[in-house]
Amino acid sequence: MYNRKKPLEEIPLENTKVWTCETEGCNSWMRDNFAFEQVPSCIMCNGTMVSGEKMLPALVNSTAEMKG
Repeated sequence: MYNRKKPLEEIPLENTKVWTCETEGCNSWMRDNFAFEQVPSCIMCNGTMVSGEKMLPALVNSTAEMKG
């Protein structure tokens, strides 16, 4: 059988700083360079978030300097 789909490129992963919600049962997280506050609150449950790291695909945020 012939498959016309091109093989998918492997997306490079990098260690990325993230904020993770520490409320039990909430799986919310966000990249640090996409947060608008120095210490953000969870958008889902309004709980506190803690800083951490995850292996994620590389993304560039050109508005990262807007953090207040």
